[in-house]
Amino acid sequence: MSFKKISLMIVALMATVIFFGFINAEDDPIKKAAAQLEKWVANTPQEKVYLQLDKPYYAVGDDIWFKAYIAIGPKHELSNLSGALNVELIDDRDSVKQSIKLPVIAGTAYGDFALSDTLAEGSYRIRAYTNYMRNFGTGCFFDKTINIGGVAKGGIYTKSSFNYTTQNNQQVVTAIVTYQDLNGQLYANKEVNYQVMSNGKDINKGKGVTDANGSITISFVNTNPAIYKSGRIITRIKTDPKTTITKTIAIKAASRKVDVQFFPESGNLVSGLPSRVAFKAVGADGLGAVISGIITDDSNQEIAKITTRHLGMGSFILMPQPGKTYKAQITFADGSQSTINLPVAQQEGYIITVNNSADADNIGLRIYASETLRGKEISVVAQSGGVMCYAAKNKVENGMLSAKIPKSKFPTGIVQFTIFNEVGTVMNERLVFINRPDGMKLNITPAQQSFKVREKVQLDISTSTPDDKPIISTLSAAVLDETRVPVDASDETTILSSLLLSSELKGYIEKPGYYFESENKNAQADLDVLMLTQGYRRFEWKQLMNDMLPPVVFQPEKTLQISGRVHAGGNKPVVNGKVTLFSTKGGTFILDTLTDKDGRFKFSNLVFKDSIRFVIQARTDKNKKDVEIELDNAVKQIVTPNGNVADADVNVTSNILPYLQSNKKFYEQQLRSGVGNHNILLKEVVITEKRKPLENSSNLNGPGNADQVIKSDVFDKMACPTIADCLQGRVLGVVFRNGIPYSTRGTSGPMQIILDGVYVDSDILSSISQYDIGSIEILRSAGNLAIYGVNGGNGVMIINTKRGNEDRGPIMRYAPGVITYSPKGFYQARQFYSPQYDDPKTNTALADLRTTIYWKPNIVTDATTGKASISYFNAGSKGTYRVVVEGIDADGRIGRKVLKYAVE
Repeated sequence: MSFKKISLMIVALMATVIFFGFINAEDDPIKKAAAQLEKWVANTPQEKVYLQLDKPYYAVGDDIWFKAYIAIGPKHELSNLSGALNVELIDDRDSVKQSIKLPVIAGTAYGDFALSDTLAEGSYRIRAYTNYMRNFGTGCFFDKTINIGGVAKGGIYTKSSFNYTTQNNQQVVTAIVTYQDLNGQLYANKEVNYQVMSNGKDINKGKGVTDANGSITISFVNTNPAIYKSGRIITRIKTDPKTTITKTIAIKAASRKVDVQFFPESGNLVSGLPSRVAFKAVGADGLGAVISGIITDDSNQEIAKITTRHLGMGSFILMPQPGKTYKAQITFADGSQSTINLPVAQQEGYIITVNNSADADNIGLRIYASETLRGKEISVVAQSGGVMCYAAKNKVENGMLSAKIPKSKFPTGIVQFTIFNEVGTVMNERLVFINRPDGMKLNITPAQQSFKVREKVQLDISTSTPDDKPIISTLSAAVLDETRVPVDASDETTILSSLLLSSELKGYIEKPGYYFESENKNAQADLDVLMLTQGYRRFEWKQLMNDMLPPVVFQPEKTLQISGRVHAGGNKPVVNGKVTLFSTKGGTFILDTLTDKDGRFKFSNLVFKDSIRFVIQARTDKNKKDVEIELDNAVKQIVTPNGNVADADVNVTSNILPYLQSNKKFYEQQLRSGVGNHNILLKEVVITEKRKPLENSSNLNGPGNADQVIKSDVFDKMACPTIADCLQGRVLGVVFRNGIPYSTRGTSGPMQIILDGVYVDSDILSSISQYDIGSIEILRSAGNLAIYGVNGGNGVMIINTKRGNEDRGPIMRYAPGVITYSPKGFYQARQFYSPQYDDPKTNTALADLRTTIYWKPNIVTDATTGKASISYFNAGSKGTYRVVVEGIDADGRIGRKVLKYAVE
């Protein structure tokens, strides 16, 4: 039975249809809801981050260019709350491969990642967040899966397919892996050893030989599909007698199980009331699955037919009858079948139905009530981004209330409709996506209609309000050769899909760009089904109404700063204690301050880059050192499992092969010309040993200019209780008494110890881990000690700790009152190179094989005219070029425009 027929039948039974009226500002529970929303927005404003990338996918050796937009609040205005943004490149094992911190200026930042040639192909993630966003969980972060292909390692790539069967009630997974090179040459009759892993455990091993098609079949039994949901196959193919190449194949799904869930529009079914029921079928790979079937009651009578309409989702109308139960008899794409029970209908309650598509200007809202609730007052609140856009209250006297609500009351984005009963309890919720022409108008106009290779292109860009008034805006532009980098627009993450959709909902959203394709007539209806099946993320009414707001633990980073608290025994704050900040990077740097009444201190407005280490020393007001230092925001953000793992591609290289073939030519050209960002892998290297200078040395005589040098490899091979025990007998002319070093040439006391350029107490050796030592330099002779003056009278021991990529955490504690700290400094973004063919110095002999033709992250339109322009030269290849411009204006209006042009 269709929705229209059911609605007409119910209307005929009702004596009257009561329309909502607007409410008095003093009414409750609406008044309380409005007050709590206002408090929530004021006390915990929500930041969002979106990154525009220059490409949808990459190859090893590429550069990733991106522009970050940090928006805040319900209007998506550019944020002035945070002054720093963290951006990370994470691999498929949830390991951070690159991490940078960017300065945020006027709510924007831009940066880049250089992908080393030695990077493994596969699916990666780019994650971005401010320190303040950490208060609200990683679900609020920008987190996008990108695929990085490459065949540099041995010139071989794999293509895989998976089949699933059941034998003896166990799931059997069969993978067919094909090996070939970029030119299509198959690796036939080659020996392959393989290892299947899931959840860090080996579940199968074996070996075989590739067939004439370069393929090998690998089968294994998944004894526990609930645990072994994904994994990887590590293969080692012997391409010739002396060469074995390891290739890893991701297993996105270790079973063919399809999960089907049903979502009544109001949250619950109610006996005797009509309800729209949405459903979602998701395969083990996380993607929507095709299903069909029928809905039957407990008498096996067919009530409705169901079929997926988009990405595993669909809906149907059901009016449950008292005492009846319902089930879905489902047929999957492979012909298998299953029966799933629908949620049991409640005996009483409300049903809220929303029609968002019948009228372009209004939302149709209906609320049905079971007989026992008729005559009781209810309130309806509709909020978007924490702002109450609509509120009404009335009694459901005759079983139904109906209203037409102008869409002009709401901004573009997700609106949450909520029904409260007379005592303020939340009864029902419904999400609706409102799409209105209230965004920034953005236009791109080329200076001419046709272009040639290497020809100069000028594009005029204009931005305006919906009523065509020019506005100032910040934009970014990416130009791609789409012929060699094909783009699936429906699969793109855009500034619209990110800020308006993905950042507001729980869970994975498949092909988010699809819902914002203006030419797709079905997108709006499909988006409404998504609203029915996806959970809301921002808050829960119960917690909000009871003032259970999340605590703000992570403060916004306005600038680079180092702050914390100093306390003594019993966690007692150290008041008026002296805190000193040292650094010897690029010259000695010293700051000091005093702690306040709570023992807190702060060094603000610091400017430093990565790879710098500070030493922080604290003392009481009486110069006692037995204190502890706790730093703010020093705990690293954990890497949670990829929530968008369904976007990962098991055939990264083969699926972007045209791009990789083009990229390989570009890569080889750069190597021949000595340009580009490449780690050249040589087949055979003859090394002539040279004395490697010490790294990170603070020796005033120069690195290694000492009477004796002990390097880290000495400590790596030993197991000593303390550093003094390791050094005893290894350092010439030095003896240790109670862990304190004394030079045999000294006259009045222990040696001076200098830790990373900072003078520290001589008993610090007992607090340093041997594994943190990079090198130790011993100065005993007059020539080496002269530069240290009176401080070198008894000899000097210089300790240089390890730096670089060691994942030892940012903080190291050596002794009470002394720690070293390696915070993230600001990364200086590189400049995108674009050849200027009107410059006679440009090398025109090079074949111009760029795929990212142009990248401009910092476009600002004129405040008076709303205009800006960009210019660049086309590459040396013909095809279709695609220009994408995105941005935000000063009032938070979002805009995006795509232009394509032919190069002949």
